[in-house]
Amino acid sequence: MIRRNIARAYSIRPANRRRLTTGTNAALAFPCVDASEERTQEYANSLTSGPEPQYTASPAGVRLYTSAHPLACDYGGKLDQFDVAFETWGSLSPRKDNVILLSTGLSASSHARSTAENPAPGWWENYIGPGLPLDTDKFFVVCANVIGGCFGSTGPSSKDPADGKPYATRFPIVTIFDMVRAQFRMLESLGIQEIFASVGSSMGGMQSLATAVLYPDRVRNVVSISGCAKSHPYSIALRHTQRQIIMADPNWQRGFYYDKILPHHGMKLARQIATISYRSGPEWEVRFGNRRADDARSPAFCPDFLIETYLDHAGEKFIGTYDPNSLLYVSKAMDMFDLSRSYQDRLADLQTRGGFSEQPDLTRTLAYDEKQGRGDGSREMEDLIAGVAAMRRIPTLVIGVQSDNLMPVSCQREVADAIKGTGNEDVQYSELSLQQSWFGHDTFLLSKDVGRYVREFLSRRAR
Repeated sequence: MIRRNIARAYSIRPANRRRLTTGTNAALAFPCVDASEERTQEYANSLTSGPEPQYTASPAGVRLYTSAHPLACDYGGKLDQFDVAFETWGSLSPRKDNVILLSTGLSASSHARSTAENPAPGWWENYIGPGLPLDTDKFFVVCANVIGGCFGSTGPSSKDPADGKPYATRFPIVTIFDMVRAQFRMLESLGIQEIFASVGSSMGGMQSLATAVLYPDRVRNVVSISGCAKSHPYSIALRHTQRQIIMADPNWQRGFYYDKILPHHGMKLARQIATISYRSGPEWEVRFGNRRADDARSPAFCPDFLIETYLDHAGEKFIGTYDPNSLLYVSKAMDMFDLSRSYQDRLADLQTRGGFSEQPDLTRTLAYDEKQGRGDGSREMEDLIAGVAAMRRIPTLVIGVQSDNLMPVSCQREVADAIKGTGNEDVQYSELSLQQSWFGHDTFLLSKDVGRYVREFLSRRAR
């Protein structure tokens, strides 16, 4: 009855669509606003008749590890039990010494490559397989969905065992380190104690570095692509804006929307902002320029230019395929990522004290301190070198992309310099020029050069 009343409350009245015909000029049409209202109605109807958002379904072909032992999170809070969804490709060697742990980006599932159970192309389809960079004739590749996500691993949309209701924003704040610890428990359940390589791009690049810092005796090689040792302020600003837009959607309901209307409008806008950060200006100048979709039509406030229609399509595709709360939690984990020694010490102190006295409020805002100055660059690098000291004997490949705005090459150079600063003489830094790729942050999904660097590095280590 409650769900039926909610659906009735969101019913769109024809009067809302009526255009004023009096006055000097006719009111403009807003088909994009009409479409958003219609989607609200569709989601209201789905409360009683379905379908559910796509992310609520268990992905085909996914294996599930369930831990009955609590996971204490860095910032306090815990998961009394949790699931890690994962997929594998290739064969595990008798000695279990050919494992590659592939870590995902923010919104990716464990489905990195097609399988017999799920033939849909994976997000790294052209990089995994026989003779490919992650050569399944040699390696056993494991990819897991991170905790906090929504593709089978425990996240905000999962049921809290305490009351059987979705965690929503009762889910604890998680860090990249928390994600990695959960994945290593999954590996241990497979009898895997050591991995040949930890490989990741974007947020996966953060995870690949974190694995080596947390488990230096269990990680033999590291590949970090378009990652960082600590989040760049520009990246934090973009992700913060995305979170604010989602939380400003009236349907967000402070995260408790699972039996209500999905905050689809905020999610669409957030994805549009993210898409801007994933590609580059030079690519769009050639691909779209300042061309309109139809010069024969009057200019409009709804998508009009080609680039606007592209962003609108990117936002539309994302609705219902990823949980808005997961975007809040996982993006926040990216923002907080920092491998400096002082940050790791603060986390260790929090663990000792059992976390904060109360859980942080995702909606809280603090005043900006105008007197706060810039940090000391040399001291920050020393702090970072101390933080990655455990990697001094781990061969590492770092790849940067000059057209990447989200994770600028300065971030990758910093990673490489810090690891070299530990005394590690086996650090390879490769940087793709604008001529090699103008696809920005998404280069790791599209570039053959990225695959070549990875294949050559891993092949040398496998000899």
